[in-house]
Amino acid sequence: MEKIEYEEKGQLYSGHVACAGCAEALSLRVVLNTVGQDAVGVVAPSCLAVICGAHPTSSVKIPVFHTTIESCAATASGVKRALDKQGKSQTTVLGLAGDGGTYDIGLQSLSSAAERNEDILYVCFDNEGYMNTGGQKSSSTPEKAVTGSTPAGKTTRKKNMIDILAAHRIPYIATASPSHINDMVAKVEKAKAIRGTKVLVILVPCLPGWGIGDNAMVKTSRLAVESGVFPLFEVEDGTRYIMNHTTKTQPVAEYVKLQKRYKHLSEDDIAGLQAEVDYDWDRLHRRVAQN
Repeated sequence: MEKIEYEEKGQLYSGHVACAGCAEALSLRVVLNTVGQDAVGVVAPSCLAVICGAHPTSSVKIPVFHTTIESCAATASGVKRALDKQGKSQTTVLGLAGDGGTYDIGLQSLSSAAERNEDILYVCFDNEGYMNTGGQKSSSTPEKAVTGSTPAGKTTRKKNMIDILAAHRIPYIATASPSHINDMVAKVEKAKAIRGTKVLVILVPCLPGWGIGDNAMVKTSRLAVESGVFPLFEVEDGTRYIMNHTTKTQPVAEYVKLQKRYKHLSEDDIAGLQAEVDYDWDRLHRRVAQN
């Protein structure tokens, strides 16, 4: 058992309106407490916007700028440049968005910010769907998952956002999970110390959207990592791949059986998902070996 090395600094107040047991609220708390008070958040419309709230009743201690869903990275870039002009270059600017505002609607502004290598830390809280508006599918939704707009299961694969970002050759990209808080803290600290565009993608299981119990968020997150569905790794300068959790100890079946969005799957369907995960896992390990 690994001891969690985490210090609570009160950066996310109690009384926010996240669901009980929400992975996003826990992950946001860890990110904010690790970044510290010398920071500004730029929030895209999402569950995050609801959790953070609006002035003067915001649930976060740092200043927060609410922007449009398509312009989170662009707005964060502008805030960072304004702070630099004021001589506040050490202030961390956080882009905080969901997968809809990252994989889909906000991809153009994130790509542009990455191309310019803007000095921002962009955090995508990936709950694999538009959970704030009824649980519709996004391009982050995995294949065969049931959503409000794919009632028979999504027919296409999840977009590989990490490879898309790696093609921009930005300094740092990483995945993280609320089931591995020490790993998340280390990655936020590492990203904070790097100049240029940094992106952290955090898997945040959605309790109603995925159909899991309000006490099952950490277990579901851990199974995503241990089955290889959501590997924990880093990419430096778009070329150097580093694995942070190097073994698969659980089958995909253990992960999907916890979730109502997969309850329609047959054994052949699950075997197909397992084959996809095995392929991607081996591909990732080959990239690590090339370093």
